[in-house]
Amino acid sequence: MSGWEVPLAVFLASLLALLALGVPVFVAFMVVNLVGVFYILGPAGFGLFANSVFETATAHSLITIPLFILLGEILFRSGSVQVLFRSVDRLVGRMPGRLYFLVVALSTLFGALSGSAVAVAAMLGRSVLPDMLRRNYDPKLSAMVIMAGASLAPIIPPSLFVIVIGSLVFDVSIAGLLIAGIGPGLLLAMLISLYLAVSIARRRHLAPLSEPDLPRATLLEALMAIVQMLPFGIIILSVLGLILLGVATPTEAAATGVVGAIITAAMYRQLSWRVITESLLSTANLSAMILIILASSKLFSQLLAFMGATGGLVTLVTGLDLPNWQIFLLLMVLPLVLCMFIDQIAFMLLAIPLYVPIVKAYGFDPTWFWTMFLINLTIGSVTPPFGYTLFALKGASDELSLKQVFAASGPVVVIFLFGMAILSAFPAIITWLPRYL
Repeated sequence: MSGWEVPLAVFLASLLALLALGVPVFVAFMVVNLVGVFYILGPAGFGLFANSVFETATAHSLITIPLFILLGEILFRSGSVQVLFRSVDRLVGRMPGRLYFLVVALSTLFGALSGSAVAVAAMLGRSVLPDMLRRNYDPKLSAMVIMAGASLAPIIPPSLFVIVIGSLVFDVSIAGLLIAGIGPGLLLAMLISLYLAVSIARRRHLAPLSEPDLPRATLLEALMAIVQMLPFGIIILSVLGLILLGVATPTEAAATGVVGAIITAAMYRQLSWRVITESLLSTANLSAMILIILASSKLFSQLLAFMGATGGLVTLVTGLDLPNWQIFLLLMVLPLVLCMFIDQIAFMLLAIPLYVPIVKAYGFDPTWFWTMFLINLTIGSVTPPFGYTLFALKGASDELSLKQVFAASGPVVVIFLFGMAILSAFPAIITWLPRYL
């Protein structure tokens, strides 16, 4: 072994041990980084740590993180999204298993308003799931569609994961990476719907064939539902449209989205000082933790360079003399397996500094690769035993057992892996929109 393998192995083992003991992610990263700085550089290295914290805290692009969090917090805490739920519910026609397809439609729209799979899963678990079970919908398929739909949130912009990835990968546009999620998000939504249609056609007992107590929407009611949805459309267009048109940066578009969320909550008479205060406090807490983790990840990448691990890893991987597709599979299998046991953010901030030089050495399109990486991380949130989305749904519903939730995760993983196979075969689904920026 050369000089970098042992320190790197000790670093990774220490971090995983702390996470296994239940230490918060930001604390674990901070502790291991400080010990690493002292071991490799001595007391003089703490200046490097202070510099990493300062550069992260003052990075202009990271302002987008609290803005996107605040956007979702205002909409969800004010209850404004309930208007969206009622409007979409009115527009979905009477069909076998209509509530399954309602969840897919709602999840796609919620994904364009919030980047949190956990928040979407919890909300759907509280609002839609009880009605589904009351109407004799299959519990397993109901849990499956909610988890699959919620998993669209980190992929469809706005997405916190994209901002984090873009802030750590310097050869990719954050705006391009945000927009790149639109195609995969819509593709996955269609695959979920296709799976539902085939499942219901093969096994009629999975959903009621008719729901006679559900009145048909009149033309006037349908028009009113569309009108009530318009403020949400303005928010989505203000975030995605401004970025696509090149009028605003992601930060500026996020700020416009927050203003739109405040106006929307006020229009629905859901805005109050309590909503604003709670939203700001929650945003501050979550943003502070994310910024600390990002600063630690930046320091980790610098430590890799100092110990020679960055160049050593590139030499090691390129020395395997494997074709690009095999290297890609290797890089994708690691998060798929490890995210079953550790937090996705922890893995992301640990893996990105190691992946960046390898991705560059093999010439992968950065927008395509990091979007695929993001989808892979999203799968980790629905894989037992520690997927956050699993526990968010279970926590929001007393009707489902943890065993049922775990069993429902299998089809979600299969659908998303099939979607990744399609995106690998047709990378233009990811890259065509960012090319117009």
